[in-house]
Amino acid sequence: MANLTELLARFASAPAFSEVADTAMPIIRSGFIDTMATMIAGRSEPVVGIVRQHVAARQSNAREASVLLGAERASAQDAALINGTAGHALDYDDVALGGHTSTVLVPALLAEGEAIGASGADLMRAYLVGYEVWAELISRDADRHHLKGWHPTAVFGTVGAAAAVASLRKLDLDTCRHAIALSASMAGGLVANFGTMTKPYHAGQAACSAIESVRLAMRGLTAAPDAIEHRAGFLAAISPKGRVDLERPADRLGKSLRILEAGLNIKTYPICYATHRTIDAVIDLARQHDLRPEDVESVHASVGVAQASMLRNHAPLTGLEAKFSLEFAVASSLVARSVSLEQLTDEFVSRPDVREVMKRVEISTVDTSCPIEPLFAFSDRVVLRLKDGRTLDSGDIRFARGSAKLPLRDEELKAKFLDCVAGAAYIDGAALYGRLARLESIRSVKDFAGKPTPSTAAACRARARR
Repeated sequence: MANLTELLARFASAPAFSEVADTAMPIIRSGFIDTMATMIAGRSEPVVGIVRQHVAARQSNAREASVLLGAERASAQDAALINGTAGHALDYDDVALGGHTSTVLVPALLAEGEAIGASGADLMRAYLVGYEVWAELISRDADRHHLKGWHPTAVFGTVGAAAAVASLRKLDLDTCRHAIALSASMAGGLVANFGTMTKPYHAGQAACSAIESVRLAMRGLTAAPDAIEHRAGFLAAISPKGRVDLERPADRLGKSLRILEAGLNIKTYPICYATHRTIDAVIDLARQHDLRPEDVESVHASVGVAQASMLRNHAPLTGLEAKFSLEFAVASSLVARSVSLEQLTDEFVSRPDVREVMKRVEISTVDTSCPIEPLFAFSDRVVLRLKDGRTLDSGDIRFARGSAKLPLRDEELKAKFLDCVAGAAYIDGAALYGRLARLESIRSVKDFAGKPTPSTAAACRARARR
């Protein structure tokens, strides 16, 4: 049996690469750009306000890292908790490895990086460590964790981010091993909570727990040397059917980069990624044939089994619930020819024309798997039956726009970024984007932080009292 805990710790303490490969840099850079964008965009969501009040109520004197790149400061753990929650609050953040990779890795590394004065290059290198550890772990199971009820963002994200933070701090092998093993006991998050405030909290808690694991290990807290691979360890405990490969050596780590194979999928719609291929197809058909909602008799959407399991809300009543509804995704695509933040509101979800179209959506599943993103079917498909007797068939849809195989152009990524930060008066969006676009040359992560003000602590206490 491979001693995975040891191997992962060895990789975190001494990665097989001394610097990030040129081919990986644009992918990692896009992860930081997109996560900061969605983090700022989600700053006013109710769940973020609740978490900020929670943090303010327990606030220590630590002022290690900025909250949402503003003047407010907190401990690195609490900043990661808030920022990670905000980054995932709109479900607009990037997707890879069965979860939302950057929305855990970036907040954890930003907060800890600011606390220790790390450089942009340090962050990129640590991000790559976290991504590769996450990829190594999730590749060991033949089955899809969503079907068991696990949210990989919260489960694998905690361990991957702990490895990333340990690497950022350049910790020795033993400390890395304890931090990774401890993080495995702090991981958790349920698919049953999709469509509620708890789902974005998963990402924040994973980022926070990663830092906690590292700092506790640095203080001497110990954990099992085989916590990952033990028969009652991390991989066995979360496995849907127990088909975990513990014999395969981990000799790929750092040598054959999985980030170059899987990449990052940048979302073009702030809704569960399992809907994106369907949305692309419906909007395209509606535009090509100038369809109105009343022209459509029925819509048949075919998606993967795991995708369907995530899309649990068949008659959503709120914008939050609608993020996990394929019926809503189709209805919004037909009614508005768009699925944006403008449509993901309680008011739009409640509109009679939207609810009427939702009733016409039929869903079936196919038990196939995409070799690049195993959580999803090999392809999705949409068939529209019109009232005039015509049938419009999208054919097989392999990749969504913005995916690693159909990536956004630089100007499209920048447009999303600027749109997300536009309402934040304290941020110069163009300047921040420019710094992120040359992240590897930033001398200190502290350059991203807002200037602290004397009123910050008072503002935190006032929010806690409300």
